Amino acid sequence: MNKLIAIEWLKLRRYRTFWVLAGLFLLLLPLWNYEISNGLIKIGGGGKGAINFLSTAYAFPGVWGNIGFWASYFIWFIAILVIIITTNEYTYRTNRQNVIDGWSRMQFFHGKVVMVVLLSLVATLYFFILGAVFGYINAGSFHGVLSSMDQVLSFFVLCIDYLGFALLIALWIKRSGLAIGLFLLYAMIMEKIIQELLNHYTSKPYGNFLPLQAGDELFPFPLTQMARAFLPSDGMSMSSYMIAAICWCVVYYFAGRLLLQRRDW
Repeated sequence: MNKLIAIEWLKLRRYRTFWVLAGLFLLLLPLWNYEISNGLIKIGGGGKGAINFLSTAYAFPGVWGNIGFWASYFIWFIAILVIIITTNEYTYRTNRQNVIDGWSRMQFFHGKVVMVVLLSLVATLYFFILGAVFGYINAGSFHGVLSSMDQVLSFFVLCIDYLGFALLIALWIKRSGLAIGLFLLYAMIMEKIIQELLNHYTSKPYGNFLPLQAGDELFPFPLTQMARAFLPSDGMSMSSYMIAAICWCVVYYFAGRLLLQRRDW
């Protein structure tokens, strides 16, 4: 395991695209949340009478759900990074060189899986740090910093969900441009259409259990989360979405494994 991690790190540490995309995630996520907490989105325009209805969402314990919602969009930078890193192995034939050097196909695959897990862990740690900082700024203390820690775990699952899906797409397509295009097309358009159709024609919102949407449901828009307390329940709990997202992660793993075993190298 340590060897796989060391080799993957050697591939990444001098790769400029890695630092650019990772830097965008690390920089833009706190900047965006800073603007939101300071009234980027207000009711009543930008005048003195406008209401910053999201400011209170940055105190404990609501800060986790609020930052998690916005982070679910910025994690796309890391998902695209996973696609580029994986497809580069095919573009530059380094996957074959790994086999020549004594790796098996499964070692190559598990190297990428480990990369996904480590990137998710780092993103989750950063998510926790941001939540603690914003919560402290708005609450004036760290009292409650450990509240709703289940949402930190939920964010880790969301990261694995997105990055695992991106890895599967990259292993399937093997061309960075096409893989990124398909990922964005599915995430932004196709899944939303399928979700709406399923939710419209079924008795319960089963469309919310689609691959990426299951992870997104763990962090609904703050106002939507508040409104759910006053609306009739749809019968779906956060735990059901958590289980669904974890199941999709397992599907990605075995689908990717089967893909590499059955396809020409």
